[in-house]
Amino acid sequence: MQVTFYKYQGTGNDFVIIDNRQNIVSKNDTKIIKNICDRRFGVGADGLILLEYSDTCDFKMVYANADGNESTMCGNGGRCMVAFAKFLGIIEKETTFEAIDGLHFATIEGDVVNLEMQDVSELKKETDFVFLDTGSPHHVMFKNNINDFDIKKDGAAIRYGVYGEEGANVNFVYKKDRNTFQVRTYERGVEDETLSCGTGVTAVALAMHFLGETTDKEVKLLVEGGELFVSYEASNTGYKNVFLKGKANQVFKGEINW
Repeated sequence: MQVTFYKYQGTGNDFVIIDNRQNIVSKNDTKIIKNICDRRFGVGADGLILLEYSDTCDFKMVYANADGNESTMCGNGGRCMVAFAKFLGIIEKETTFEAIDGLHFATIEGDVVNLEMQDVSELKKETDFVFLDTGSPHHVMFKNNINDFDIKKDGAAIRYGVYGEEGANVNFVYKKDRNTFQVRTYERGVEDETLSCGTGVTAVALAMHFLGETTDKEVKLLVEGGELFVSYEASNTGYKNVFLKGKANQVFKGEINW
């Protein structure tokens, strides 16, 4: 069976996206999903996203990591999905859609998508890192030599050594100034560095405010694939009105044998 797909990227975090409103693709076929995401034997992507009908809002987002398994929320994937929904004519300037962690509101202007993330009520500070869940679990720690270290080796050691088989994403951070931070992320499921991670930079922004490294209400995150912005409101119970903003672009359209 030939299936039409679209390739999207958000600051270098790339996805194969399929309009699955006719239920032509099964999210349970992990082997095929893994093959499609393979950069040598398939299309190549950090993950695969299916756009499906929702009974409660504009559409539903189903996301699987490059290892073929359905995963937790993907912030850049959500932004790319909003751009795709606009391309299909499902939405115009704003939307509410369903994801694995609940409903998300977003706006789109040109190729810039501003996506509302979930509220965060719990941040756990340890000796040299902060742990929090922004739709996906994240380990956040400072790294002085951020441009010159083996992120795959060091990230995997923390991902498995600290969090076991279930794992967590690992974010290494370097502070550039009071509201600008450089971030490199090792993603579970991809099991390597990605050029950008939406839930990861969201976690970094909140962790930096939590640690007192910034007092600004919007933080700029420099990732390997470009730049993203995270805004938020701090409250007595954590963080609310958390938004992830950046560009999301269609790269190409094609057909693949499913």
